[in-house]
Amino acid sequence: MQFNLKEVFYPKLFQTLGQYNRVQFAQDALAGIIVGIVAIPLAIAFGISSGVGPTEGLVTAIIAGLLISLFGGSKVQIGGPTGAFIVIIYGIIQQYGLSGLMIATVMAGILLIAMGLARLGTVIKFVPYPVIVGFTAGIAVTIFSTQMNDFFGLGLTDVPANFIDKWIYYAQHFSMNGWAFGIGLFSLLVCIFMPKLTKRIPGSLAAIIFATILTWLLKSYAPTSWGISSVQTIGDLYDLPHGIPSPHVPALELAEGETFFTLVQKLFPSAFTIAMLGAIESLLSAMVADGVIGDKHNSNTELIAQGVANVVVPFFGGIPATGAIARTMTNINNGGRTPVAGIIHAAVLLLVLLFLGQLVGMIPMACLAAVLIMVAYSMSGWKTIVGLFKHRNRDFWVLVITFFLTVIFDLTVAIEVGLLLAMVLFLMRTNEQTRIRTLHDEIDPNEDTESNLNLEHLTIPEGVEVYEIDGPYFFGIANRFDDIMSHVSGEKYPVRIIRMRKVPFVDSTAMHNLAMLIQRSHKEGITIILSGVNDHVHKQLLQGGIEQQMDPHNICANIHFALRRAEDLIKLRIKN
Repeated sequence: MQFNLKEVFYPKLFQTLGQYNRVQFAQDALAGIIVGIVAIPLAIAFGISSGVGPTEGLVTAIIAGLLISLFGGSKVQIGGPTGAFIVIIYGIIQQYGLSGLMIATVMAGILLIAMGLARLGTVIKFVPYPVIVGFTAGIAVTIFSTQMNDFFGLGLTDVPANFIDKWIYYAQHFSMNGWAFGIGLFSLLVCIFMPKLTKRIPGSLAAIIFATILTWLLKSYAPTSWGISSVQTIGDLYDLPHGIPSPHVPALELAEGETFFTLVQKLFPSAFTIAMLGAIESLLSAMVADGVIGDKHNSNTELIAQGVANVVVPFFGGIPATGAIARTMTNINNGGRTPVAGIIHAAVLLLVLLFLGQLVGMIPMACLAAVLIMVAYSMSGWKTIVGLFKHRNRDFWVLVITFFLTVIFDLTVAIEVGLLLAMVLFLMRTNEQTRIRTLHDEIDPNEDTESNLNLEHLTIPEGVEVYEIDGPYFFGIANRFDDIMSHVSGEKYPVRIIRMRKVPFVDSTAMHNLAMLIQRSHKEGITIILSGVNDHVHKQLLQGGIEQQMDPHNICANIHFALRRAEDLIKLRIKN
């Protein structure tokens, strides 16, 4: 198949600029400014919670947001750091340091570009919904657990990364700072109730503005004896943002006897998880956006854009990025309809980084914790979980297992096991739905049809047995079919018809088993006839060498020809 780059990489920006006008620019500019303001607290919070800092979060939102809008396959996608990455980023930094995070992020970007070039954009959409809900809910619970230190003002520095150990550590060292908890609770209430008052001002932005002003007033004018100075702000813990860092490569942190290539091997599972998360989240966001604006995104172009962003961002100290559903919907709701809105959103964040660094440093950590608690709540998907719980079918248990693996172990294990379970369940369902029927006396042609013709039943000649396979003929069914055939006497039924009119495909195991059946039947003096083989399956049988092992006359277009052929073979057998 000839490779056409335009089919896999053709940014939406190029498509929209040809018909661009001032009216659309005004709408995009307004949407971009609003989204940029909304992204400020989220970028800062995601950067800090990931184990880096506010500057890194903002830098990621600026550079990744710009590149995803420039080269992406969606008109309205807004890219940047998201909550889904917090858990895995924090784990990589704890184990491999910042250099390990950089290597893993670049590898993930390369994987995303490769997936786009290989046209795997549509395949990613087939990740089962229970797996997505399971690991997303697990991430939400993990994010929630990481915010308890700042929300209650515990002031702990060596909090374990493991979920269970973390909560044991909280319980052993719980000493709440009343002021920090009060500001965190105030911020949480603002996040909850602001959307009920107005949809124009995001709750997270209002919470940060009000909590920062309140903290500044208390620190400036409250008596020292009140102890308000113990409330930590971003500026107390991190270097304040002052501009885009110069491109750099962190010093490589290698263990004794370890080489760069062994480190790459160790980081590959984490890189694969980042790539999968980025692909799934960005394409889900693009699909949701398509439904709202009536457009169709290019999934392969979107993957390539995500990959480019994740290759470039680490050299500026940034963290993994992807399309963000909440910010994308904010863009749409405020009139954004082209990638220009995403570019303006990145420009707004750049202005914040350059000129408002001192104000960013005044934001209380308890307020950021409240913002992330709301992010975790939004991610949890608890309504979906409750709905699946009512049925408690196999999908629900896939969700539960994925959820607990995410929380107790890590995201890499959860995604791998979740996908494996989903595939096993799919095969089980397919196996259950494929039926094998054995017919000896007659065939009712009126079965499985809505026709009112009342066709005459077809008589099966004596000595002939008909097996009908209804569904895909793959390895599970092939083994079951072999078991059925092995218990039938060749003396009683010297001719066997395998009716395949409802077989959409066969796999290599089924082809092998069918070839073995034909060979074994030939030795036992049994003739196999295939009936109703469609063109696709017929081509597979031809490629698999099945036709060379049997008389071409024994592959019949339909059951009428097959029965006639079987009758002729029985007569010939009697005559001889």
